[in-house]
Amino acid sequence: QVQLVESGGGLVQAGGSLRLSCAASGRTFSSYTMGWFRQAPGKEREFVAAINWSGRDTAYTDSMQGRFTISRDYAKNTVILQMNSLKPEDTAAYYCAATEGKPTPAQAMYDYWGQGTQVTVSA
Repeated sequence: QVQLVESGGGLVQAGGSLRLSCAASGRTFSSYTMGWFRQAPGKEREFVAAINWSGRDTAYTDSMQGRFTISRDYAKNTVILQMNSLKPEDTAAYYCAATEGKPTPAQAMYDYWGQGTQVTVSA
C-alpha cells in the first residue's frame, strides 16, 4: 500500500505561482511513477503531469508544459508540482497518484490516489 497526501493548494491571482507537494508513505516511493491530475467543477478529471521512478522521464499535457514542472524529492518521499503563470482555468482539485508503470495519462493505470488539494485562481 502507498498513502499519498497532497498539500500546497490555495487561492492565487492569475499570473501567480503555487507549489503543490505530495508526500508518499508505505511501500518504496522511489520505485513508483508519480502523477498529478486535476478535476474542475463539472468536468472530468484530466492528466497534468507524471514522472518516472528515476526522475529522467516526464510527461505533460500540452497546455501545461512550459508552465508546470514536476519533480521528485527522494529524501522527503515527495513529488512536487511547480505551477507558474496560473490562469483562472487552472482552478481545480489537484490529485496525486502512483503507478508501477511508466508515465502515462491513463488514469486507470494508477493504483493509488491522494485526497486532493484545491487550487483556485482568481482573475
